[in-house]
Amino acid sequence: MIKLENITRSYGEGDVITQVLKGIDLEIQSGEFVAIMGPSGSGKSTLLNIMGALDVPSGGNYYFFDTNIRELTKDQLALFRRNILGFIFQGYNLLKKTSALENVEMPLIYQKISVKERQKKSWEALKTVGLEARTGYDPGQLSGGEQQRVAIARAMVTQPKVLIADEPTGNLDTKRSHEIMQLISEFNQQGITVIMVTHEEDMAAYAKRIIRLRDGMIEKDESNAV
Repeated sequence: MIKLENITRSYGEGDVITQVLKGIDLEIQSGEFVAIMGPSGSGKSTLLNIMGALDVPSGGNYYFFDTNIRELTKDQLALFRRNILGFIFQGYNLLKKTSALENVEMPLIYQKISVKERQKKSWEALKTVGLEARTGYDPGQLSGGEQQRVAIARAMVTQPKVLIADEPTGNLDTKRSHEIMQLISEFNQQGITVIMVTHEEDMAAYAKRIIRLRDGMIEKDESNAV
């Protein structure tokens, strides 16, 4: 499904160049749940951003099935992110003073779905994460765990093939973190591929595979019995 060949990523120019990724070769199959771990500065977020088409590698190739993502135009990349990927971020990234329902609707607006249909899909997505009674609440009226559930509903409302999660439990307490991970696991069990960056071993334990980075290279790639 996803194949990375000798992916590199450098920042800066001239005498001041920082090489963050140093030749990543990686394959992820459809339906996998992969956790990416590593110390600060190991390149895990950069790698996730490249797979999420939010960043461009300096070298190498990124294939999604038979499509080389590096060869897509900006418009094609936008369509790839919109139609294939769902994103969950540590900071939730919800619109303030905007209801939970309206936040979940946002990706559907870009897909030009009718108002009635996107409201229906958004309500169903919020029901899936247990927030059907909070549809009219804005982020300031929701707890951190509830905000992340809204973010998950927003990510899943378009029925993505791949869920990209960057420290999805980073701002939550232990109980809420496990609730969020259980939700993500349930989506994976439905066939959605999950790629998650985390620094927490107990969160990575939900994944079926753990990739550990160090100094911009894969140090270990191992299956995880869950």
